[in-house]
Amino acid sequence: MNYSFSQIKTHLLPISFDNWLINLKKAIKDRAQFSIVQGTIHIPQVIARFSGIPLDEDEYYNRLYDLIHTEQTNLILISEEALNKTIDNQQFQSIQKVLNFHKEQNLSINRFVAFLDGEQLLLKSKLPSLHRKAREAMMSVLQLFSSKEEGGLNNPDLRRVIVDVIKWTFNHIAPIWPQANPEQMMPKFLWYGDANKSQQYFLYYLMTLGCDIISFAPSGNDWLAGLDDGQEEPFIYKYPGVKQEEPFPTERSRRTATVAYRASREIESILNHEGSHFYKPWQLRDYTPLSVTLKTTYDELFILIKEKAMIRPNFAVMNGQVKIPAIFAKVQGVSKNRKEYWERLQTVSEFENSLLIKKFPFTNSVNNDFRFHYRNALGKDGLLDPQKMITAHYWKYQHLPTGLQNGIATAIRNICARPYIKPIYHESEEELKTYLFTQGMQIPASVLQLLQKFDYSQDIPKLILYNNELNGTMTRTDAALLLLLNQFGIDIVLYNPPGQNDLENFIEEGLYDVHWLEDVVFEQEFKEPSIFKKVKGMFKNLRGD
Repeated sequence: MNYSFSQIKTHLLPISFDNWLINLKKAIKDRAQFSIVQGTIHIPQVIARFSGIPLDEDEYYNRLYDLIHTEQTNLILISEEALNKTIDNQQFQSIQKVLNFHKEQNLSINRFVAFLDGEQLLLKSKLPSLHRKAREAMMSVLQLFSSKEEGGLNNPDLRRVIVDVIKWTFNHIAPIWPQANPEQMMPKFLWYGDANKSQQYFLYYLMTLGCDIISFAPSGNDWLAGLDDGQEEPFIYKYPGVKQEEPFPTERSRRTATVAYRASREIESILNHEGSHFYKPWQLRDYTPLSVTLKTTYDELFILIKEKAMIRPNFAVMNGQVKIPAIFAKVQGVSKNRKEYWERLQTVSEFENSLLIKKFPFTNSVNNDFRFHYRNALGKDGLLDPQKMITAHYWKYQHLPTGLQNGIATAIRNICARPYIKPIYHESEEELKTYLFTQGMQIPASVLQLLQKFDYSQDIPKLILYNNELNGTMTRTDAALLLLLNQFGIDIVLYNPPGQNDLENFIEEGLYDVHWLEDVVFEQEFKEPSIFKKVKGMFKNLRGD
């Protein structure tokens, strides 16, 4: 090894989809931009990120398997599953000691790293340049944390991040660090899957150490997102699809796609890619629906409510999510033109994917205590974790398609993240969230059928409610379900001929449109369509109109 250098500088090696693997296998001194100048060795690094998943998934996972097992890349696999999460008790106590010093003295980054070094918590090397690089890398992590996190080094997440970075350093880097050679080969890692905050900082630490990193994220997420320090960004390649990651392959798949199959999938991806507005039936079934509530006039409501989702303004498909422009409106009173009023109401209530509610309440109240279930379903970000909900014993929707289950769970998470239901009896915010969470587990069977018919790019299901003061009283549980359905992207139109409060008693103002018509009418019975109109509608259906 050449000892004519005392400092190591790393540089991103310009790479492409075609040559990244060739460069990864090269010795460092054989890579472009390698040099030793005035006591500094300049290391060209291979940092490549692969986001999403290609059309041929079997080939993709076979490729991942080969990179670790057959390609002779020297890549070390790290992922959520592969990371060794154990920590030596003495090390843990030493980290706590440094953190206590920091809490008492508000240490600068230089002193913080010096304390870590003094407690034997940094990588050691007989080569001075590598020993120095380990200190610099830890300083870079702390500098980045200080600049990115609220409160800097006083952020409560610092303890978790420091503990994780140090334990993974000793579990995964320390055993191979003695073999690191800045002229020949630095450690190489393959990161697979999504990364939480600690994992992001650990990967950044590896990058600043001078390691090569190749990452694959089928979900489309990027471990470097949010950590960009304004310098040149490493190479990223985006595959056309996104999908929840499967476990890292332990063997090669025996399935191989034919040429015809690949060609067919490629044509589909061109015609039906996100944003193309050409969607085949149920193409978006595994996407997560998110609603965009439209603000309309009374007349616009009846124009837009007939349109398919993909025709409506602000419809969008990207990153595994589909934004559905939905209607949430209340019609107060009755128009002077009674014929037009009833024709419009009957038309929207008779759509094939409409559900008409004429009795209240139309949901059941629940007395079970779900506080424990709610708290147990929270993720590290403080929000409900859809996967925790779906796999829980109280989840009642296991019979539904997986994509629909994810959509329902995400909608429950979103209405709980910012509860728009009004508190009663001095409820705390957590009690409001627990209430919405509980009601989200009680969707009526008729409404579930409505959701199952929802092809997100096509006709939007509609819930039409007629409240005339004779047919019962809307309850808070009804309002909670309406919030959930609105979040899911269902059209909701509530008719109230006497112009009285119902939604207003439970849901915050501004979340739905209110259209006041000319007359206030009490005890107005629902007017069913005439026999002639019903028969005419039947013949239209028979003709396929």
